[in-house]
Order: sequence, then structure tokens, then C-alpha cells
Amino acid sequence: MICDASQMTDTWLEKDAQLLWHPYSSLSEPSPVRLVRGASGVRLQLADGVEAIDAMSSWWSVIHGYRNPVLDAALKSQVDDFSHVMFGGLTHEPAIQLAERLVEITPAPLEHVFFCDSGSVSVEVAIKLALQYQVARGYVGRTRMLTVRGGYHGDTFAPMSVCDPVNGMHSLFTGALQEQVFGPQPPAGFDRPADDPELQAWAAAMSAVAASSADEVAAIVVEPILQGAGGMYPYSPACLRVLRSLADEHGFLLILDEIATGFGRTGVLFASEHAGVDPDILCVGKALTGGYLSLAAMLCTAEVAQTVSNGPGGALMHGPTFMANPLACSVALASIDLLLAQDWATRVAEISAGLTAGLAPAAELPGVKDVRVLGAVGVVQLAGPVDMVRMTDAVLRRGVWVRPFRDLVYTMPPYVCTESEIATIGSAITDAIREVG
Repeated sequence: MICDASQMTDTWLEKDAQLLWHPYSSLSEPSPVRLVRGASGVRLQLADGVEAIDAMSSWWSVIHGYRNPVLDAALKSQVDDFSHVMFGGLTHEPAIQLAERLVEITPAPLEHVFFCDSGSVSVEVAIKLALQYQVARGYVGRTRMLTVRGGYHGDTFAPMSVCDPVNGMHSLFTGALQEQVFGPQPPAGFDRPADDPELQAWAAAMSAVAASSADEVAAIVVEPILQGAGGMYPYSPACLRVLRSLADEHGFLLILDEIATGFGRTGVLFASEHAGVDPDILCVGKALTGGYLSLAAMLCTAEVAQTVSNGPGGALMHGPTFMANPLACSVALASIDLLLAQDWATRVAEISAGLTAGLAPAAELPGVKDVRVLGAVGVVQLAGPVDMVRMTDAVLRRGVWVRPFRDLVYTMPPYVCTESEIATIGSAITDAIREVG
């Protein structure tokens, strides 16, 4: 007996429901999932015959689209040599070349690279490095991180501890996590000037928190300019300059989490460039490999690296099995070169203009609190929680895939989207909000 395609799809989805636990989902009341049969360019081909523009870049990583021939070729070429070797006692050209490229394109003081499995792990490593750094300097009591409300840095334990403890996704773990030091969330608005009264009040509050906790803080940890999964929340570059100043004043390290914002997403290659601020430690991931494989990196200054290397233990105490995986390093190098070989800044600016135009009508709809665009990030914030299932369905019927959360319907499209595709994303989101409310 030959099963038709719809029966086979149902069979796979039934098995999925029996076996798989999807992110942020319940097994007793799971959210719907859709079976993907293929992906090409910026489009997903679903098993039910629907084709949709992936307006999420698969959680912000697939900046060059799917089945990109340059990235495919890099991956296939490396497979022919070797797919993986341990990085303890061994090295390889893809890792060396990728490290060289990252040092070239990231802020100037960063000279050393530690490869990780994922973005969350890179934040883990950054926090461990900051703690070891302070111990090496003789400050054994500096065991906490200073951060701001509204942030999100990953789902493993150290990153969870610097996520927003109240409005974030990890409040269930209160009491089990290291208690960090939290300052107020920066005032909203990328264009807010440094002399704005709200911004100055925030700076004074942060200064007070830093001063009162100076003897116990090892580093400041923030997402520069745009808080991502914590609410797609932009803030002024002036705030980042305040944090750099406080770190210098009190002997903290400044850790910038550019996992979501790196590689052009906010209109500059790294979001810290908006402020002219250099971090002591930088975390990158997501778009690093163009969405092909999981890989992240932590970069640090020579001063940080040498201090830790000359301190107790004499080494950075971390070593993932799959760090610097050759396949991932090869495709990451190809992705960065592909990005830099084109006028990516103009492309991001064009996407920004298209999202601004396409989402503007949503601002007039009932139940919409705010519409904002920064670089290739477009956000519609509702006045209350979004009905994720209904909203996802409504946008998908218009040929676009999004993954709303909390009170947000947002998009971070691939950079290779055409003007027409960006317009489709904007109208699909706006029309779906009009329908669902």
C-alpha cells in the first residue's frame, strides 16, 4: 500500500509529538510544528506544500540564505579533508584562518580567540575568563557580574544568571543561579542623545550600583545597543560609553555579547561600533557560520589573556570536545568572506528602509504599542501577549514564517532578501496583526 504525501507528513508529525521536545514547549500541550522538506534562498518548503519566506533567518543566523553555493562548496571541500579533530594538542588551517579573520574585523584591542560550541557557551567562557582574570590580579572577592535589566545571554547556567531575573525566561531557576548585580534597563531609544535627562538619570543610577558593588564585581556583561530575546529593545550608544567608563573606573572587564547583533545586523559590522567602544571580551555566534553549523567564539585582549595565563592554573579552564570543528570553521570563514565581499552595509540599510515602510501601517492598528526598526531588525510590539499560534498561522497564510514571542511580532530577515520580499514580510506581519488583533 502506497501512502500519499499527506499521510506520510502526518506520520512524521505523530512521531515528532511522541519523541521530541522542542524549545520552550510543553510535552503535555505542545505548540504546533511544521515539517520542512526543503529550503532554498530565503524560502522554506513545508511538507504541506506551503512555501514561505523565512523572516527569522532561522533564529537570526542564516544571513546568506539556504543552500548558498559558496557556503555549500566550503563545507564539501572540508569534508574531503577531514570533518573533525580534537583541538587539544592539535590544530588545523580552518581554525587558524578563521581566528585571523575574526581578529582582523573585530575591535582592534581583541587579539586572541577561543572557539566554542554555541553562543551560550561563549558567554559561559567569557564569564569564567573574567573571574579567572580578577583572581590572577589578586581580587579573589570579585565573583559577580554587573549587568542591566532586560538582557538575555543564553540558556546555560552562567548566562541565565545575567539574564533579566524577573521578566526573562529563567525566573524558575531563582535561588539556583549565582546572584548577579543588576542595574536599571537603559532608557529605550537608539537615537536618544547623551544629554537626555532620562539617560543621565540612568547613568547616575548605574554609577551608584557600580560604586556600591565595586569590590565584588568582576565584569560588566551586556548586549550592545540591542537587547535581543529579552524584548528586541534598542538603546542609545551613549549608554555603552557610560558602561565602558564605569568598567575603566572600577577595574571591571567589559564583556559585550554580540551573538545576535554581530555581522551587520544593526547596520554596522558589530553593534559596539555605534558607540565607538571597544570591549575587553567579545562573544559572537549565530550568523558566524551563516546558519550552517553551530559555532561561536570568544575574543579577548592580549592583556586579559596574558594576565590569566600567568595566574593560578596558568590556563583558561574550559575545553569543549567540538571546539574549532573544522567543518564549522571552514563554512564560517566562507560566510565572513562572502559578507565582506559585498556592500553589506547598503543592503542592510535597504532592508531597514523596507521594513520601516512595510511595518509603519501597523502603528495605527488597535492593540499595537510600538513599531521600531534598527538595521535589519523590525519589531511590532503589542499592548498585550501575542497569541503565538494564531499569529504564526496568520502570517504563514501570507507566505511568511515568523516566530512571535511575549508581546512581539518581529523579523530579522536574511540579507539576501529582495526589495519585494522585504515588502511581503512587512505587509504579511501588518495584515496578520490586523486580522488577529
